[in-house]
Amino acid sequence: MTERIRVAQWATGAVGKTILRGIIDRPDLELVGLYVYGDKKVGRDAGDIARRDPTGVVATRDVDELIATRPDVLMHAPRLQVPYEKHDADLTKLLRAGINVITTAGQHFPRAHGSKRERMFLDACEEGGSTLFGIGVSPGIIGERLALGLTGASMQLDAITIDEVLDARKMPDPDFAFTVMGMGSDPAKLDGSGPLPTLYASLYLETIAFMCERMGVTYDEVVPDHRVVPASRDLEVAAGHIPAGTVGSTEWRWHAMVGGKPFLTLAIIWTMEPDLPEYAGRDEWTIHFYGKPEMVVTLNLVEPDEPGSRTTAGQYVTAGPALRAIRPVVEAPPGIFEPPVFAPFRMED
Repeated sequence: MTERIRVAQWATGAVGKTILRGIIDRPDLELVGLYVYGDKKVGRDAGDIARRDPTGVVATRDVDELIATRPDVLMHAPRLQVPYEKHDADLTKLLRAGINVITTAGQHFPRAHGSKRERMFLDACEEGGSTLFGIGVSPGIIGERLALGLTGASMQLDAITIDEVLDARKMPDPDFAFTVMGMGSDPAKLDGSGPLPTLYASLYLETIAFMCERMGVTYDEVVPDHRVVPASRDLEVAAGHIPAGTVGSTEWRWHAMVGGKPFLTLAIIWTMEPDLPEYAGRDEWTIHFYGKPEMVVTLNLVEPDEPGSRTTAGQYVTAGPALRAIRPVVEAPPGIFEPPVFAPFRMED
């Protein structure tokens, strides 16, 4: 019988709690530690927080206490925050302590930001003999696995566009909706040079860079092409009130330019008004491959029919890849884990 993997969980927000349940429910995993941000959760049993039977693992806010539980891997699921580097100190401390880390808060491809940032994580991994892996659905699956894998069906590939259209009305956390997503803010202040565009440019550049590197594509530059849409009326959403005229939808878009033309375009569209004509009826993800053959792939999530459960399809699709990665990351050599992609399109082929 394969030895159980010792796992610690970091943060118990919507995604973190879904991962925590996944750890508790799997017989091949042993929960050994739990880190929380809220004072009200400190001292509570992990099973109580996850709505499971008692586990004997008590939540803490002491990082050293968590490290002392000696997990083989830590599931790092804090909220994405401004600036993008917010979690660097925690991640490098954990890695230097010899703990493999799987995070849902970015760090999918640090090399996208240059050798200095990549070296920071590599040095921590080498010191601790540990591995870092950033994963989620987008970034993580849609571009890096689904789109990139499908490029292998191309005889000729001229361009790729990836559109994500998310109905954000059910986002429950006011801080995330209004601060991190920028909803309800002054449209004039949400310009292309502010902290939010900078945050998302850092996050999604990693998808663009990973895909292009695997395809042997050297882009000349990545050009932002953002749009903010004011709410057409007063909106009452899960996170609170959005006055008419404030930000009701954001469109973060980047073009990786090759030879003066967009080769890879990534658009992340979040809206509190999915009934607007420009969003109504659109798929959650649309991937369009221009070339021979021309292909269009769409993907939509179906909300679970689970009476009494508040877990959404979005939480499952983010937690699932993280949980699936546990054994490969634990078994990987020290360093930054990069998922293999079989035979993608190569520009020089």
